[in-house]
This record gives sequence, C-alpha cells and structure tokens, in this order.
Amino acid sequence: MNLKLDAGERVIFEGHPSWRAILGFYLRGIALTAVVGLVVALVTRIGGEVNKSLVFFIVLAGVALTLLVGFVRRVTTTYTITDRRLNIKRGIISREVQQTRLERVQNVNYNQTMFQRAVQVGDVDFDTAGSGDYDFSFDGVADPEQVVQKVDEAWRVHGSGQHGLGDQGATAAPTEQLRPQPPQG
Repeated sequence: MNLKLDAGERVIFEGHPSWRAILGFYLRGIALTAVVGLVVALVTRIGGEVNKSLVFFIVLAGVALTLLVGFVRRVTTTYTITDRRLNIKRGIISREVQQTRLERVQNVNYNQTMFQRAVQVGDVDFDTAGSGDYDFSFDGVADPEQVVQKVDEAWRVHGSGQHGLGDQGATAAPTEQLRPQPPQG
C-alpha cells in the first residue's frame, strides 16, 4: 500500500483493475500487430521473397509491447477505499491521483458492458457532491458489486449520520445503482 493514512484511518479495500479488464486492449494490440506484420510481409514481397525473419521480429516485438503496456497500466493503477476517503492512483513516471472524501459521495453505480459481463468485470462510478456524473470511477474491477459493498462498509465504519445518502434499491442489470447507507440510530 502506498497511500499515506491519517491517524486512525483504516483501509477497507485496495485493488487494481482485473487482468480480464484489459483483454480488450490485448486483443486490439495483437490485431494491430498482425495487420502491421501483414503490411511488412506484403512490402517485403514486392522486392521478391517475403522477409520472414523481419516479419517475425516485428510481430514478436508488437505482441511483447502490447502485453507489457497492458500489464504496466494494470499494476500501476491502484484503487483504495478507506473509512474516510476514496483514492485512485495511476502511473509510474507521471502520476495522476484522484481523491474524494467519503462524505462527498452521493451515489455509487456500477456498470457492465456486454463484454465486461462476459469476462466478469465492471466499472464502479462515484457521484460526488459538486461535480459532474461519473468523474470518479474504479474501472475494470473484478467484482464491482463487492466494491459497492465495501463502500457501504466504509460508511458504516465512518458513522457519519449527518451525510446520509438515502436508501435506493438496485435497478435491473447490467446497470446497478446503489447508495451507501450510514448506520441507523
């Protein structure tokens, strides 16, 4: 964990996008690599025989680069829920950090495209006070419903009755809208 916690602050959830969430990136990268390999094969064929070693090297480098970039993007993105805030960290060389206080969260929604449902991942969007919809999200998490439950748990631990988010049930899949509830009493 790289997040500096305040005194008494506790981590409820920490994770990365699922490896399944980047399958689409991998498929597009490999398809693009295959097209580049085909173009190189056709261009080298103009001069006579296809330069198979050049084509092999380019395809191998393209696949390796695609796998490396996907892996680095996944492991350098960290989502954290504490009993006080939500945090997103992205990047190695350049760093992007998004953070919001838990009491600013008004709605928690998770969405799954047809592809995401097939690979069992989803995006969890947090509506925060004073901002536009879906500007703060945990993208490609393995169990989006569990992340929503962790926000509920954070609210229970936080115990902020003055910032109640109301009570709204889930709508039909694939889009679920849930609101964290503070403890009763």
